[in-house]
Amino acid sequence: MSRTPAAAMITGAACHSSAPGEHRSPSPSAPFRLIVTGGGTGGHTYPALTAIRTLQARLAASGRTLDVLWIGTAEGLEARVTGAEGIPFTTVATGKIRRHANPLKMVSPANVRDMARVPIGVAQARRAVSGFRPDVVLATGGYVAVPTGLAARMCRVPLVLHEQTVRLGLANRKLAGSAARIAVSSESTLPLLPESVRAAAVVTGNPVRPEVLTGHPDKAVTALGLHSFDRRLPTVYVTGGAQGSQQINDVVGGELPWLLERANVVHQCGPAHVEALSARAAGLPASLAARYHLTPFVGPELPDVLALADLVVSRSGAGTLAELTALGKPAVFVPLATAAGNEQAHNARHLEESGAAVALLGEVSGGQLREAVGPLLDDPERRATMAAAAGAHGRPDAAERLVDVILSAASR
Repeated sequence: MSRTPAAAMITGAACHSSAPGEHRSPSPSAPFRLIVTGGGTGGHTYPALTAIRTLQARLAASGRTLDVLWIGTAEGLEARVTGAEGIPFTTVATGKIRRHANPLKMVSPANVRDMARVPIGVAQARRAVSGFRPDVVLATGGYVAVPTGLAARMCRVPLVLHEQTVRLGLANRKLAGSAARIAVSSESTLPLLPESVRAAAVVTGNPVRPEVLTGHPDKAVTALGLHSFDRRLPTVYVTGGAQGSQQINDVVGGELPWLLERANVVHQCGPAHVEALSARAAGLPASLAARYHLTPFVGPELPDVLALADLVVSRSGAGTLAELTALGKPAVFVPLATAAGNEQAHNARHLEESGAAVALLGEVSGGQLREAVGPLLDDPERRATMAAAAGAHGRPDAAERLVDVILSAASR
């Protein structure tokens, strides 16, 4: 799959460079040329998209334009996002490492087969980098970032890594030694980096879509028809991501009567879970049912729903953390246990340690949910203290900081 001119993708495999070991500085009036690589999930894709938009606006303010090529996989979210945004896109072969606690089991036929694809992907990425001649390559993680990051090193193009989680993901760990700059989302990441690359690291935060920061509670009431909510009570936003979370839906669904005695609830459950939760809600007394809004998906109204929410119950992916801390929202996190490298648990514990959230790990019971949520619903001051702690971790200007890093890498 490719949406770039064929000629740009088949230019010879040799890399273009001004001189051995030297990178050409972009002309002040020429278009800035950026290759973005990364994806597979929203956590890798949306920060890159936000960085592109922010860099484009920054350049436009000084009379310059931005040329972008995104290198990803046809199956990843990045293919759909770039198509919708009109961003030129091409693919390279990539291999996925299926991790296992037993190192011997990692030497599986599937892993061996996929690893054999990596050299092919590197050759394809090298042709793409050579043909496009970027000023910088930005890698945001995911397996597809590895071949393009290696190609950037071969072509002597500055490589900027961006890490969304507390610990470097596998792809960024592989590329760290080749990076001109490593942008991380938290100060707590710095001591976890190998000493050899710490000098290249800078804390930028995780870019948040600007529209997330501009919500208004009353717009959520109008958009979702929440006029039966009791605005004297706090509002809880429950979400498990676009597809919903069976775990969160089950534990919250089992505690609906208790929860609705104390709060209004907006519950984004995912399309596959609407029927079961609707059946639960049908048994609620009318006075409680009036405070419960069940929806499979929250779309453009998300900023307004977040503005309305006094407390969020959710997974703890990097994007969610970035948004909630930028907004200063207290949260109860139920990390996805199968997340790569257990990163969601690390994210949740990181905020819990500073009083910015509550982390419920492993199998979560209704009693544990009540124990976590109850004190926050009953005590506005406790919510305010947690909100302030969350806000201290937030970096609403993360996209601007990342653009600073990209531009500084280009001028090195």
